[in-house]
Amino acid sequence: MENPVRQPTARRVTIADVSEALGLTKSTVSRAMNGYPDIAESTRARVMRMAEKMGYRPLSHAQAIRTGRVRSIGFIIETAEHDAHRPFLAEFLAGISSAASLEGWTLTVAAASSPLNTLQIIEGLCADRKADGFILPRTLRTDDRIATLRRLQVPFVMFGRTGDPTDCAWYDIAGEDAMQSAVQKLAASGHRRIAFVNGGKQYNYTHLRHEGYVAGLQAAGLTFDAALVRENCMSPEDGRQTARALLALDQPPTGFVFAMDRAALGLYDAARDLGLQVGRDISVIAYDGIIEGATMTPPLSTFSVNIRRAGERLGTLLIRRVRGSAPETLRRVEQATFLDRGSAATPARSSEQLAKLLRDTAAKP
Repeated sequence: MENPVRQPTARRVTIADVSEALGLTKSTVSRAMNGYPDIAESTRARVMRMAEKMGYRPLSHAQAIRTGRVRSIGFIIETAEHDAHRPFLAEFLAGISSAASLEGWTLTVAAASSPLNTLQIIEGLCADRKADGFILPRTLRTDDRIATLRRLQVPFVMFGRTGDPTDCAWYDIAGEDAMQSAVQKLAASGHRRIAFVNGGKQYNYTHLRHEGYVAGLQAAGLTFDAALVRENCMSPEDGRQTARALLALDQPPTGFVFAMDRAALGLYDAARDLGLQVGRDISVIAYDGIIEGATMTPPLSTFSVNIRRAGERLGTLLIRRVRGSAPETLRRVEQATFLDRGSAATPARSSEQLAKLLRDTAAKP
């Protein structure tokens, strides 16, 4: 029996190879790859480009011993969350992975069944040295995840903001500006009774978006009416019930601003129940840009978020935080993009006329 021909194996590219190609010392190349602050960003970028070109891959266990880092981003999905399986989660994770890959990092994803389980997983991943830092989505006004990571002295970056910003880095979309703009757009179209349907009170974004709604009323010269504000509306069914309750008021709103697209979908059901047409009898502008909104009739006008870019930005910021950048220098807030799809228009009738129409419709046998 013939002996199999042994194929030659490619020699592993080393730091010495990269340093020789660049004309830099091995120490400089090593420190550049590990994000030491005494290495200029231009040098680090040059080193990373050459390493990628040559196919250099660090020995992760040796690197962890030298630096105390495993070059991994931690992200925990709470499966009990209402949006845990949204289609955009894949885009979000792809964005984080892309940013991590550019730096030779990986993404460690874990699933938690509850907020308490999330804290347990954070502690476990830190104890087992499975992640150097964490990205925290959907931040709360008072967030136990933040308190835990502060106690453990583990870096983190938030997708959102929180009540106490001390030692916090974040990337966020200015939902407050979107809500203000939504109110002003409806007011400019002639709406004078504009409702605001907010999300869960525990989330920090609800506080900000409420502030944006109030600011929009003030900018439009409209009076705040607490009867037109609803909280804790998270699902289409919540949206349907809330919209019906608002339209049952003696002076119902003709315009609606929803803090979340998912809840706004329920407005379409409520309108159909009451014989109204969205975009004609009542108008709505929401926030998120989910796929389902584009399938409604008319499509839902909304402020859209580039979720993949959000993931990329968060990944980049976290790596910089792990490498020692101060959290105060890692705070980014960008604007959402308005998609005018036709669900917001000039009101067909005043609030009083809408109330009469609804009464007359209800009185019909």
